Amino acid sequence: MKNLVLESLSKTYSDAYRGDAFVAVSDVSLEVQEGDFVSVVGPSGCGKSTILNMIAGFLEPTSGRVLVGGQAVEGPGPDRGVVFQSHALFPWKTVADNVTFGPRMRGVGRAERKKIADEYLALAGLSHAAALYPNELSGGMQQRVGVVRALANNPDVLLMDEPFASVDAQTRMTLQEELTRIWEERRTTVIFITHDVSEAVFLANRVIVLSNGRIMDEVAVDIDRPRSWDHLNEDEHFKALVNQVLQLVRTA
Repeated sequence: MKNLVLESLSKTYSDAYRGDAFVAVSDVSLEVQEGDFVSVVGPSGCGKSTILNMIAGFLEPTSGRVLVGGQAVEGPGPDRGVVFQSHALFPWKTVADNVTFGPRMRGVGRAERKKIADEYLALAGLSHAAALYPNELSGGMQQRVGVVRALANNPDVLLMDEPFASVDAQTRMTLQEELTRIWEERRTTVIFITHDVSEAVFLANRVIVLSNGRIMDEVAVDIDRPRSWDHLNEDEHFKALVNQVLQLVRTA
């Protein structure tokens, strides 16, 4: 089942003062099957985040359209969860209340919200942190809460815009492993934006390489799951895939 479809998606920014235009995204078409994990890489300014923001409904395409579950995207909606580089948690709410914010806005009752919080915090290994506030958590824990908060609203598509870029290398590797574990349990469709080629290959089933607002190439990641850095750091096929994507990015 095609869960996400981009049809000839383009975004142009006009500068009325200078009388010119900048094409950020040009004629991008992509089909993502339900439960797929797709990473998107490319040099800075290639249109990665612009595409994600159009899928999220934060930006309106200049032309083309986005469909989720066969329905055209016309703005933000609960069918799409978003995780940014900053965790964007509500500092005045506990971890549990942050996780259940989306369900609460949808009118889910208190007892069901507690069940959701318990389930998703357990999934992320955060049950012990339910009553804590964001400023009492490490950066890595904050990002884990951000991920499960998005998942707790049961979105059709999870959009992730460089969510691990702000943490240290060791924490980042741990978060990558935890994300793959959570994805294997839930099989939510994921679009993951990153500058880190190794991260893109480690996480995804497919890696999309962008260049100047267009899809340049696609690389299938045929590596068995579950995945761990202890294993893949020495895996020659993994290294070859990373090098293949890296060479594409360098020529983009």
